[in-house]
Amino acid sequence: MKVVFFGTPDYVVPIAEALFKEFRTTKEKGVVAVVTQAPKPAGREKKIEYSAVDTWAYKHKIPIFHNFEKLPEAELGVVAAYGKIIPKSVIEHFLKGILNVHPSLLPQYRGASPIQAAIAAGEAETGVTVIKMDELMDHGPIISSFKEEIGSEDTNETLRTRLFERSAEFLISLIPSYISGKIKPKDQNHKEATFTKLITKDNGFIKEPFADPVKTEGLFRAFDPWPGIWTYVNINKEQKRLKILKLHLEKLMPNHYSLVPDIVQLEGKKPVTWEEFKKGYPNFKL
Repeated sequence: MKVVFFGTPDYVVPIAEALFKEFRTTKEKGVVAVVTQAPKPAGREKKIEYSAVDTWAYKHKIPIFHNFEKLPEAELGVVAAYGKIIPKSVIEHFLKGILNVHPSLLPQYRGASPIQAAIAAGEAETGVTVIKMDELMDHGPIISSFKEEIGSEDTNETLRTRLFERSAEFLISLIPSYISGKIKPKDQNHKEATFTKLITKDNGFIKEPFADPVKTEGLFRAFDPWPGIWTYVNINKEQKRLKILKLHLEKLMPNHYSLVPDIVQLEGKKPVTWEEFKKGYPNFKL
């Protein structure tokens, strides 16, 4: 079977690799093309940086596309964290459509940041839903899904890695039944849909980090490793950013906690312990 994979970051490479291994034959590679975001200048030196999926495809000598023009014929498309809207004309290019691997239990947490949103909301579990893509965002009918517990120490990075690693095996077991028609797509309950937004650096700002310790700790894990959390402090009547790089909760009594920063970084300065920061700036105010 011929498959075109749409994806960009490193954490979806396990899916591309699983598709490649499962569907290649002596005559074809199975994954006949990848569509990924175009290389961009990065860092101070503005060196051109290729996506992880781009690099993976190059090593496997798989054709790489940075747009939707002249895609090869294939029965199926698979998308995981591609990062751009795929038009209806491209979806219809594939005989069996495109399967979208979305890291939430749809219709909850549609959009760009479902893992961060689930952690920040204090959810006990999340999961992955495979849908048949339509022209609306995370709107298509459900093919299947699985659940995954959110651990008390899970961050966006750890949970994301686990979800997409499981997704690779899950998808491989799912595709044959989908292609043969044994699985009938089931419409989502659109009335229950919730939505997430694209995360920016500003989302990491917490005005009063000590006011709600549990919420702050949840946001810290949700935004680890990026964009992190930060607040403003007043030092000598000057307002400066303070990043909280590491923290923990200290239990005072049942259901009551205090927030304890471990490592912080004042803008323009090196990271220090919270105790070192308080000694260096004894008169700071949040």
